[in-house]
Amino acid sequence: MKRALITGITGQDGSYLAEFLLDKTDYEVHGLVRRSSTLNRQRIDHLSRENPVAAERLFLHYADLADASCLSALVERIEPDEVYNLGAQSHVRVSFDQPLYTADVVGLGTLRLLEAVRVLNRRRPVKFYQASSSEMFGSAPAPQGPGTPFHPRSPYACAKVYAHWQTINYREAYGLFACSGILFNHESPRRGESFVTRKVTLGAARIKEGLQKRLVMGNLEAKRDWGFAGDYVRAMWLMLQQPRPDDYIVATGATYSIHDLLEKAFTLVGLDYRDFVDFDTRYVRPSEVDILQGDATKAREVLGWEPEVDFDGLIRMMVDHDLELARREKHARAFPGT
Repeated sequence: MKRALITGITGQDGSYLAEFLLDKTDYEVHGLVRRSSTLNRQRIDHLSRENPVAAERLFLHYADLADASCLSALVERIEPDEVYNLGAQSHVRVSFDQPLYTADVVGLGTLRLLEAVRVLNRRRPVKFYQASSSEMFGSAPAPQGPGTPFHPRSPYACAKVYAHWQTINYREAYGLFACSGILFNHESPRRGESFVTRKVTLGAARIKEGLQKRLVMGNLEAKRDWGFAGDYVRAMWLMLQQPRPDDYIVATGATYSIHDLLEKAFTLVGLDYRDFVDFDTRYVRPSEVDILQGDATKAREVLGWEPEVDFDGLIRMMVDHDLELARREKHARAFPGT
């Protein structure tokens, strides 16, 4: 049985990847979780409820990407066959407010994990996946492909560029089977509520149900290449099944603006977003990324990967989920204690 170690297993991507690997029946999945005073495991709780047999192959460990000694000890003890580094401070706007923390966890955290994997790889083979980001392209002209130079426009993006090149360096310097997936925006009902897609779909649902009156937004002109996170974790796994390590762009190739996102989500609940959306400069980044559009030709040709969920299907999935949440909240308010 293969052993996979996932950092950020309680996040959106980590939960989908854990689900994907456990469904294969030949994987033992180990997840890294940070110790805190409150549990934050709602994205993976269903794994034990819905499939108790698979849950017997899921193990969680307290560790932190900021703690090199803990990471080294954990990798040495688990001896994973595959390591998926998905853990990060991943909110771009927040990275402007916490640049040092973001650089430490996203940039140096990756280096700490690579070093732990390098040591283990001296006595047994390990495959490493690094979650790189389309934000690394920043203001580079679209579409962004393998030959597009990076032009990061946030502390988060700069830290991701550092981690990306360290991954390539460890591959070239030490012969480590290390891959980077440059993933463009990927969303789902499990996306955090402060991220723009989830903020919009949850806001539309709550306004529809009378739970809130307005939705406050920032830049509505930005365009993004949005896909479904469940599709993208499949690409992560495919990268580590190839005979040679390499880097890949994972994207749909289609772009939509925040205006498009708002119109789609509010139309699905029978409303016009222009009647409910306000602008606030607090949500505007100091340096903006205008358009991201990925060229995933290499992933399609080499990995045989194709996205299964399009933009319309993604937003419908998220709106349906958030409508159910809003209706439950409305019921709980009307009938407390039931």
